[in-house]
Amino acid sequence: MEPLLQVSHLRKEFNGTVAVRDVSFTVEQGICFGLLGPNGAGKTTTMEVVEGILPATSGEILYGGKPRDSQFPEEIGIQFQHTSLLNFLTVHETLATFHALYQNPAELDTLINQCDLQGLLKNRNDKLSGGQQQRLMLALALINRPNLVFLDEPSTGLDPQSRRNLWAIIEQIKEDGKTIILTTHSMEEAEYLCDVVAIMDRGKIIAMDSPNNLINTFCRTSSIVLPVSATPLTPEKIPFPWKQHNSKIEIQVDNINEGLSRLMNLDVDLTEITVRSSNLEDVFLHLTGRQLRE
Repeated sequence: MEPLLQVSHLRKEFNGTVAVRDVSFTVEQGICFGLLGPNGAGKTTTMEVVEGILPATSGEILYGGKPRDSQFPEEIGIQFQHTSLLNFLTVHETLATFHALYQNPAELDTLINQCDLQGLLKNRNDKLSGGQQQRLMLALALINRPNLVFLDEPSTGLDPQSRRNLWAIIEQIKEDGKTIILTTHSMEEAEYLCDVVAIMDRGKIIAMDSPNNLINTFCRTSSIVLPVSATPLTPEKIPFPWKQHNSKIEIQVDNINEGLSRLMNLDVDLTEITVRSSNLEDVFLHLTGRQLRE
């Protein structure tokens, strides 16, 4: 089956500065594809070129196996990272205004229920919280029944509850058969939502696969963290690679069960244990030597 989207050797320059360099990826129908990386990695620029907002310096973009045409904007929905709406309009007035722009829009009641806007319809746009604003912007991105939805850092600045509520809506969008491309600098968000993740750094994709495959390929070990006082062992007798951070010792193991069993047999006190599995931030650190949040 033909991929929904094919991006080949994409390059974007701004006045001689290269923001995106030789980026290639494909997106299959019905998946959530994530561009993960720190601020300035080129994620948003890549998205804006694919969306048709910015022209590419070079490279090829195919939608459904063909170059994008005048119909492409009608078949996509975009939730921008920052969007200004008219403050004096209510949520319902905003939805109705955008609804009138399309020939075959979605049912407003369906969108209102899907994005949990029922209790906000009479609220003015400037009276919405961050999470409420993001749900409204998501409804606007879906108003034209798009086949492909672009979400640019959709949960940035949201509290944990609002973030989880937004993730649940995004999962439902994917279950409805739509394809999603999102940018994020949150490894938790990428692991939770994405079927495929492309990790970007300095304008390039440095690794791409499912979150689990990326972790298993580059960072198979897990960490057991204990107070130094919990182990009676001298450093040379610790049976795994380890390092000390102040009063904590971090032990690297390939298998958690085996690691815990061996430590218990050596009379290590596990009362204050913390176990941490590897994640996409560890993958980024392994590949670049830098923390993802930098």
